[in-house]
Amino acid sequence: MTPLALPQATLDRLCPMHARLDAMGRVGTIGPTLHRVLGGREYRTRHFSELFDIFRPRQITELAALLALDGRRLQVRLVGQGRETLRGLALPDASGGAVLDLSFGLGLVDAVRDHALTSSDFAATDLAIDMLYLVEAKSAAMEASRTLNRRLQGAMLAAEERAYTDPLTGLRNRRAVSQVLTDLLRRDAAFAVMHVDLDFFKRVNDTLGHGAGDRVLERVAGVMRELTRQEDTVARVGGDEFVIVVVGTGDRTRLAALAAQLITRLEEPIPLRAETALPPARISASIGIALRSPGEPMPRSGADALLEASDAALYDAKRAGRGRYAFFCPEVLRRGRDRRGSSDRREGSGEGSAR
Repeated sequence: MTPLALPQATLDRLCPMHARLDAMGRVGTIGPTLHRVLGGREYRTRHFSELFDIFRPRQITELAALLALDGRRLQVRLVGQGRETLRGLALPDASGGAVLDLSFGLGLVDAVRDHALTSSDFAATDLAIDMLYLVEAKSAAMEASRTLNRRLQGAMLAAEERAYTDPLTGLRNRRAVSQVLTDLLRRDAAFAVMHVDLDFFKRVNDTLGHGAGDRVLERVAGVMRELTRQEDTVARVGGDEFVIVVVGTGDRTRLAALAAQLITRLEEPIPLRAETALPPARISASIGIALRSPGEPMPRSGADALLEASDAALYDAKRAGRGRYAFFCPEVLRRGRDRRGSSDRREGSGEGSAR
């Protein structure tokens, strides 16, 4: 192979990652980019094996062995600078030594970051520049894609939240209740469904106006949030109908206490906005309660069966004179079905009273 006889300035521009070795294998000059990568380490007159660990295709520590490779591709590490692997090529120099030309290979992006390299540190014809532009463009595109995905995900979650939320009270809606009940049934969990209907709410709308009615519904929602736990589900499923799913219990005493507390709190006068000069609104509530214990057969109609059971118990509580709660039993459901279609649906009877 014909030895190189390039002036140093030309070699610096064409091969900015080179090291020029003399006939003894000592480093004479190095290219400007390699100088930066070496971090200003002293290199002149040092044997190349003190700076470069040439380990493939085999371990090389002598100049003759390096030149004997006859231009084969080398893998090189910089001594004392971690495990970063460089690609290399050694060619004979007219001085009797060799020119060792290095490149970063697949580690280019990391090298640019670690050594703060710029396009001026590479030869004008080096494809590394194009690769850097492609990597930068890809990074920008991926970041734009991630940003778009985050926005889409946020919009999807917001839309899903709206689909499961009652806009007036901020509670869950009927669709959310069905999903919660279906999941609890699938997990064979213990829970109770409390179906709450407001008494005398129509009178509020008729005498004080729909604005007052909205204020009452917001107040009812606040009371229900105060008296339930975070793991429970509170939902508005109709105009003045609410459902509370109490998770993890079938204790009638505890549920009766909660129902009584709800009724008592909801019977407190509800002040309206001062600017309306309206008297406080007064309502009450009737509650039907259906229980589900682990191991019970899965109802054929799933969540709808639990809602129907709690609604039948609610009908019984209404019949007792309002302001009461009732637990579901099969006899309650049969009576409710017999009376279905009656115009006075909300005038039923029940087993418990909050008073």
